[in-house]
Amino acid sequence: MIPDWLILSEEVTIALRERRPVVALESTIIAHGLPWPTNFETAKQAENAIRYEGAVPATIAIWHGKPTIGLTTAQIEELAKSDDVLKASRRDLGAVVGLKKLAATTVSATMALAHMAGISVFATGGIGGAHREPIFDISADLTELARTPVLVVCAGAKSILDLPRTLELLETFGVPVIGYRSDAFPAFYVQRSQGRVSVRVETPSEAAAIFRSHVQMGGGGAVLSQPCPSELAVPAEQFDKALGEAELDAAAEGISGARLTPYLLARLAELTDGRTLAANRALYLNNAKLAAQVVVASDE
Repeated sequence: MIPDWLILSEEVTIALRERRPVVALESTIIAHGLPWPTNFETAKQAENAIRYEGAVPATIAIWHGKPTIGLTTAQIEELAKSDDVLKASRRDLGAVVGLKKLAATTVSATMALAHMAGISVFATGGIGGAHREPIFDISADLTELARTPVLVVCAGAKSILDLPRTLELLETFGVPVIGYRSDAFPAFYVQRSQGRVSVRVETPSEAAAIFRSHVQMGGGGAVLSQPCPSELAVPAEQFDKALGEAELDAAAEGISGARLTPYLLARLAELTDGRTLAANRALYLNNAKLAAQVVVASDE
């Protein structure tokens, strides 16, 4: 039963009542991941891609204290333009709701709210994970994946992370990492990392079947990874060079904690002349399309 404090748009309410396929979308990419107007355009294109595949999009955020499933176009535009939108992880939901704040939801928070609404497939850019040493920072996305039965369609974990440690933690937490037409775990902007997925699939139906079986046997979430389109992916050597410079800049400016990832992503966009932004946008739209195909296949 959907909690009465959860606000659902009319479109999402009707779709869930009629058992039609719905795909959740996060809002951090709108408020903190991409600049205006690219953020607004990308958010609407992702929703359109989902509708084209026969599913209903549900962009999620905390709207002035109200957890909202299915933002309107006007709400998405406000998030895209505002400079004072908070970034809410799973830990922060009580605070932003209790204090009636406007907040964009991260992967972990979006997963939690989507599950409460009865939505089991979620599209994003890349999940969080374990940061590289000497930083001790483990994303709440990993623990949320361990406990919340939502399939997260993504381009792997963000390239700035320690991907071997991230994959090891996912294994420890019992989270399947499903590779869509690829044996390699993608690294967000970079097409391939040295890590391997736990199982490869060739079709959306296969991914849906694995996730359904995983949940039936008591599992939590799962990752469905899809590499960034090859024509827009950033070469590994170019990315590593830019990341090294960005990390030095962050250290020099004393950037750490929750501010680190947004800072690094913005700095990488500058150092690669916008190439990472183009890759981010392309992979996000690709993932939205695949998520819709999977949720449609789940209902067949």
